[in-house]
Amino acid sequence: MFNGSIYKDEYGKVLGAVFVARDITEIKKSEQQLFYAKTMAETASTIAEEAKKLAEEAQQIAESAVKAKQQFLSNMSHEIRTPMNAIIGFTKVMLKTDLTAKQRDYLNAIKLSGDSLIVLINDILDLAKVESGKMTFEQIPFKLASSISSMLHLFEPKIQEKNLKLIKKYDDKIPEVLLGDPVRLNQIILNLLSNAVKFTTTGKIMVSIHLVSEDDKKATIEFAVTDTGIGIKKENLETIFDNFQQASNETTRLYGGTGLGLAIVKQLLELQGTHISVKSKVNKGSTFSFTLNFFKTNAMVESIPEIIQLDSEVQDIKVLVVEDMALNQLLVRTLLDDFGFKCDIVDNGKLALDKLKTHQYDIILMDLQMPEMNGFETTEYIRNTMKSSIPVIALTADVTTVDIGKCKEAGMNDYVAKPIDDKLLYSKIVTLVKNTAPNTVETLIEKIDVITEKIQHINLEYLHTLTKSNSKLMKEMIELYLKQTPPLISIMKNSFHDQDWQSLSSAVHKMIPSFSIMGMKKDFEATAHKIQEFANTQTFIEDIPEMVLQLETACEQTCAELEEELEKIK
Repeated sequence: MFNGSIYKDEYGKVLGAVFVARDITEIKKSEQQLFYAKTMAETASTIAEEAKKLAEEAQQIAESAVKAKQQFLSNMSHEIRTPMNAIIGFTKVMLKTDLTAKQRDYLNAIKLSGDSLIVLINDILDLAKVESGKMTFEQIPFKLASSISSMLHLFEPKIQEKNLKLIKKYDDKIPEVLLGDPVRLNQIILNLLSNAVKFTTTGKIMVSIHLVSEDDKKATIEFAVTDTGIGIKKENLETIFDNFQQASNETTRLYGGTGLGLAIVKQLLELQGTHISVKSKVNKGSTFSFTLNFFKTNAMVESIPEIIQLDSEVQDIKVLVVEDMALNQLLVRTLLDDFGFKCDIVDNGKLALDKLKTHQYDIILMDLQMPEMNGFETTEYIRNTMKSSIPVIALTADVTTVDIGKCKEAGMNDYVAKPIDDKLLYSKIVTLVKNTAPNTVETLIEKIDVITEKIQHINLEYLHTLTKSNSKLMKEMIELYLKQTPPLISIMKNSFHDQDWQSLSSAVHKMIPSFSIMGMKKDFEATAHKIQEFANTQTFIEDIPEMVLQLETACEQTCAELEEELEKIK
């Protein structure tokens, strides 16, 4: 870099010049490096943005693929189970008639094939549930001993048929009532026990449950299923828990099965933070074991109802069947005729509501997927608008999306999966009808105030558990509820009247957590969620005034009951 300049005296006369020369090679190199670095950084940033965009697109594609898979499985479950319901159902009906020995053999073969197909469908759908993260675990009080005994009864015919010996070892030190998910626990043990029976031809099968440790809050229990069957080679022990894998091709050929049972067991246990162990010797047998933690509770649990045998005296039950498939209508009518029950059948929810306005029924069998008005919408209308407590049993073929929680949230009392087990259906109908006084819709509407007064809105079992029955703490929590709830009710009413949707949503949102603490029914929480959803979106307007009134009445009744409880505590 070359710079030059002249310099002058005070009168402006040029006196001379100054020239400066500098070597700026390093500066130029630095500038070039900075330029290249900046260019590379911009390029890298562009590449990163593109990569991020591609990753997001890939994630969307993956999520869409999972949703498509789930939707496909859900639809296929329904489509396959619907004809299977008829095949297995009518086979059972035919087996009750006079048949030749050969006809009976043929029908038993059809039933066996149908049962096998249902097991396959259930395994694939359970695996899809686990993989999609939709498998949930309940925390409900249950009696472990009763649950295990009921499950073992299922295997007695097969065990007797193979001349095997079933041994149960149950540790009496295990607390009588535990908090956990008995359905998933039974599913795990059923898979293990089913394999034990399948692969054992002589000897015995032992189910042992013992207490590993316990403290004030929880109990750790080990479960083990031991058999004297064919055993598993050492090199195959690592692969038997993989999807669609069995110990060998010969195992599949000789014994059948999908190779999904152990995969489902492994994943169900891993989701609960534990694992399954296996010890085995060829031709000596195998032992599968696992441990689970359960919280302890003082809650009371009703005994598991036994399957009720068909009683010729119980014949005055009138059933409303809501089902759109002609084949299923015929099957259900046939089963109800066998039970000695009377029934009316309609094709959808709207027709069912018309029937309920003019006829009296003891119970409703409700399909879930129907045109015009589905089973959930119909049941919610019966409960929330018609104010009817008539028992409703859901009939469903879609086990991927329907569970007890969703049915109960809509107001259903229970559900029966298709293919329908006739003994189970009979038991549930008789049990629910016996426990529910039959009332017409008109009578219920006339007496709604009286009914509201008599229904107990609170159940303080959870509060007892939460506070360990500490009366001082219980008193404090009840007083807090009584202090905060009336103002929230007032805000809810006023904000709804003033169409202040934000205040309405906020008030209901603050009310919801206290429902479970005070043991209020799930129906009220579901109603509150619907009001909140309406406040946020201003949709589903039709039934909202009734819902707000219903929630107000329920909360006021709850406060009155808690005032009485507070006096008892004092």
